[in-house]
Amino acid sequence: MDMTENLRPSGAHSTDQDPTSYPYASPSAYDGTAYDSAAGGYPPPPPYAPTTGRRKAKRPVALLAAVAIAAGVIGGGTATLVGQLNGQDAAATGSGGAVNGTTVSQSSKGTVAGVAEAVSPAIVEIGAASSAGKSTGSGVVITEDGEIVTNNHVISGAQQIQVTLSTGKTYTADVVGTDPDKDLALIKLQGASGLKTATLGDSSKVKVGEEVVAIGSPEGLTGTVTSGIVSALDRDVTVAKDDSGSSGQGQGQGRQGGGQEWPFEFGGQQFNGDTGEETTTYKALQTDASLNPGNSGGALINMDGEIIGINSAMYAPSSSAAGSGSSAGSVGLGFAIPVNTLKADLDTLRAGNGS
Repeated sequence: MDMTENLRPSGAHSTDQDPTSYPYASPSAYDGTAYDSAAGGYPPPPPYAPTTGRRKAKRPVALLAAVAIAAGVIGGGTATLVGQLNGQDAAATGSGGAVNGTTVSQSSKGTVAGVAEAVSPAIVEIGAASSAGKSTGSGVVITEDGEIVTNNHVISGAQQIQVTLSTGKTYTADVVGTDPDKDLALIKLQGASGLKTATLGDSSKVKVGEEVVAIGSPEGLTGTVTSGIVSALDRDVTVAKDDSGSSGQGQGQGRQGGGQEWPFEFGGQQFNGDTGEETTTYKALQTDASLNPGNSGGALINMDGEIIGINSAMYAPSSSAAGSGSSAGSVGLGFAIPVNTLKADLDTLRAGNGS
């Protein structure tokens, strides 16, 4: 029997004439002596016993091999996940504009609370006073010495600009450059240093459905945080270029004492007032994160704490349709200028020129 010959002890021999003689040792000792059926000992094992013994010996090995393979697959997946997270961390901290205060801690990564804690110090409230009244908007600090990006319509026509940090400290600001065609503006604080700055991300990588956080000063409530998703890309949004030619202009989405929100056009219709004759159209990120009057110029942020857009327009039902009150709240239709548009325009803004 071929399957048993490897298990014979040394010196044991079987015969074809005696099928009851098997080359197995006694149960008490494997001393090389073949078992004699006439001795009255234990009966010999059946012919298939060695085969069964082999299979039993193999099963634990096969099981261990399967466990090892499964562990390898799980371990490999874990390593891949950790590698991806580490890669995201590197990308987040390596983006342009990061100085301090904008890195989301590992324990809070991917949470609204973590994003808010990291980025809120770099978001400011902007008060712009003009002959038409006082408007309230928001801005994003991009340099330690006080360069702040906001919407052109927030500071357009302003005779005086006052900026309030998240700490409550206030500064006077000067306009460095404006770009009405992109509804962007750059202002600079007087005598500021050591400020927390924002990390500018890459809006070309934004996908519909991604979670986002918006931070701004709606109705003068500094540092208000809302969250939602990116609901669409490349929406054509049309806004007025300056504070002339529109009854809602110069209000920065929140003039104190009431009034219309910043007017804009979308889908062939006008919202929040007459847009006027001098307009510009840009491709915007659409979000359902709650935006309200005063959020203009604030930040739309991904879950890595990177700025992916500058909030610029929001739709709200008219006061008459929404009931009493000077302005209606957000209904989940907001728009932001992609941050890549801002990054491409920074040199122009710093030079004091506009398109």
